[in-house]
Amino acid sequence: MKTKFIIFTVVLVALFSCEKKSKKDKIKNQPTTKTEIATYTYNELKPLLEKNDNKTYVINFWATWCAPCVKELPAFEKLNENFSSKNVEVLLVSLDFPNHIESKLIPFLKKKKLNSNVIVLNDIDEDTWIKAIDANWTGAIPATLIYNKTKRKFYEQSFDYQTLENELKTFLKP
Repeated sequence: MKTKFIIFTVVLVALFSCEKKSKKDKIKNQPTTKTEIATYTYNELKPLLEKNDNKTYVINFWATWCAPCVKELPAFEKLNENFSSKNVEVLLVSLDFPNHIESKLIPFLKKKKLNSNVIVLNDIDEDTWIKAIDANWTGAIPATLIYNKTKRKFYEQSFDYQTLENELKTFLKP
C-alpha cells in the first residue's frame, strides 16, 4: 500500500512540469478512435463528482502503468455496456502523465477498444484533491467512487465484474 502511494505521488509530482492540454468536448462518449483526450484540473473535475440528478455515476481512478487498474478495466467497460441504458454513467479518470497521452494512453485506449468516457486528471495539488474526493483515500489506485443523489461510497480496491455490479445494484434499488 505504501509503495502504491509513493508511485502515485511520484506520478503527480511529474505532472507539475507537464503542459496542460485544452479540453475538447466534455465527457460525452469518446470513441476508441479518439486522438485527443480531455484534460481536467481537480476544480474542473469536481462538478462531475457532485452531480445531483437522476443518474448513478461510477468514477474509476486508474492509470495505464497500474497493473491492477488495467486488469479491472474490462469490468468497468462491461458495466458501462450493461447499465448505460439504466441511467448509469461510467467515467474513467486517468492519472497517466499528461506527456504520455499521445504515446501511451491513446494507443492503450485504442488497443483495448474502450468506449467508456475517459479524461485525464492533471493537477499537482494531490494533497488537496485526494482528500476532497474521499477523506480516507491514501492516494492508491485503483480507486472508485460510486454515487447518486441519495448515496455515495468510495472504494480503494480492485473490482471484478460481479463485485462491481453488486455494488452498483445497491445504488439502483428504489
